Amino acid sequence: MTQLNPKNLDAWLTYLESLHPKTIALGLERVAQVKQQLALQVTFPVIIVAGTNGKGSVCAMLEAMLHAAGYRVGCYTSPHLLSYNERVRIGKQPVSDVELCASFTHIEQARQGVALTYFEFGTLAAMQLFIAHRVEVAILEVGLGGRLDAVNVFDADCAVVTSIDIDHTDYLGDTREQIAFEKAGIFRTAKVAIFGDSVVPQAIETAAQKTGALLWRLGKEFGFKLTALNNLPKKHIVNPSQLSVNLKKINTSPPEANPSQWDFFAPQQTRNSLPFPALRGNYQLNNASAALAALSALKEKIPVSMEAVRRGLLEVTLTARFQIFPGKPNLILDVAHNPQAARALASNLATLPKQGKTFAVCAMLKDKDIAGVVAALKTQIDVWLLAGLTVPRGATVDELAAVFEAENVLAPHCFTSVSAALHHAYNQAGDNDRIAAFGSFYTVAEVMRSRGLLSS
Repeated sequence: MTQLNPKNLDAWLTYLESLHPKTIALGLERVAQVKQQLALQVTFPVIIVAGTNGKGSVCAMLEAMLHAAGYRVGCYTSPHLLSYNERVRIGKQPVSDVELCASFTHIEQARQGVALTYFEFGTLAAMQLFIAHRVEVAILEVGLGGRLDAVNVFDADCAVVTSIDIDHTDYLGDTREQIAFEKAGIFRTAKVAIFGDSVVPQAIETAAQKTGALLWRLGKEFGFKLTALNNLPKKHIVNPSQLSVNLKKINTSPPEANPSQWDFFAPQQTRNSLPFPALRGNYQLNNASAALAALSALKEKIPVSMEAVRRGLLEVTLTARFQIFPGKPNLILDVAHNPQAARALASNLATLPKQGKTFAVCAMLKDKDIAGVVAALKTQIDVWLLAGLTVPRGATVDELAAVFEAENVLAPHCFTSVSAALHHAYNQAGDNDRIAAFGSFYTVAEVMRSRGLLSS
């Protein structure tokens, strides 16, 4: 393989992994230098989405609603599950291998020896393709943090921070305030900054004040209410735990008592009688509200009709975010890999009707809060099937088992691979049981390959 012309996309990706000595190297100097060499001129609105959890859901909802409104939408997300092309979509379609290779070649010729990371290289390629295709709006998902993440080399016309919780402590800090400071680095002067969690860290408020961003907070400047719950005030935000209780009532009440719609409010805009998002999960109204708030902030540049909003909410898809594959037993995929996401998964499992056992296929990265994930989920799992991950930073099955023992989760079953654990689950589970696979994007990807499932 020559330096300037790898033969195919797989060869290019292997080459990109070798360019920088570190997989993660935060900082904007390298990517800004190559961006200048490429002369990338952005003439369309850019929405940047950061947050501990919920980034993928907000990006998917924005993409679906804007596409339904007739815009040519560029969407850049990470990581991918089965194919790198999932990361770069135009018009809701992954770009081709040929286009990615051509863009990589262009960047390789422009970088002049600057050692870009895999993610930095991919970020520049995505934006170069969006410009070449003349997209009308771009959605960029932050890879890690925000302030020093490669996507932040581009200015957000609207910045969204979905949630703040403890994750990536080696890079972002080990307190919610430190992590919030990093994620608020995507805020821009005189631009709306959306915060999609009901508990606002002081660092978010301070960052908005220092940058002169216009801060919209969930439950204050924008929010939602379930229209059939008449005891709720007009402007109300239901936090995730309260929403879980309400949705339990929805699932068990007579049909005529079930609220099937919700209302959204933001400065100078309301949207009433909205359908529930197609994405499953009690927290998705928080994410949908954050997405709608971004559209409200940009309504003069990219107006979106009520029809497009409704269609987008109904048609949005996102692989492995509490995704249920019907069968006997049911298979549930969720990329939950930190305590906040695990608590959401536990809440969602609790809301589903259950007749049999819940089998968990779990594999994680060693630098994640494994104990926190176990603590959040152990009351919802009947049989634990642990597996090692043979990837960089992957935890071995023995490392996982040691954490489970410390958390007093007795006698988990241990396997050398996710596929082996999944095979055991299907051999042991009955028709009324369910299998939940979670812990990492790598975990879910291996399950999908084993079962022959396709990404959205």
